[in-house]
Amino acid sequence: MVNTSWKLKPGISMDANAANEVAKIACALKSLSVYTQAVCEEDTEDSRQLKRIVDDGLEAMTRVFEW
Repeated sequence: MVNTSWKLKPGISMDANAANEVAKIACALKSLSVYTQAVCEEDTEDSRQLKRIVDDGLEAMTRVFEW
């Protein structure tokens, strides 16, 4: 089943099934971002590293999808 709620940015070409799978990853990253913000109230190197990883993933998704 293809998720039609995600819209590819202009110029991005991807078959519908691949786009659906990438959209699942995008949803997971957005959820992880919310979780990270809630859990990482303590400013430690581990929390900063996790935030950087999540932010990098979200940035990659914004190059593919319109939010």
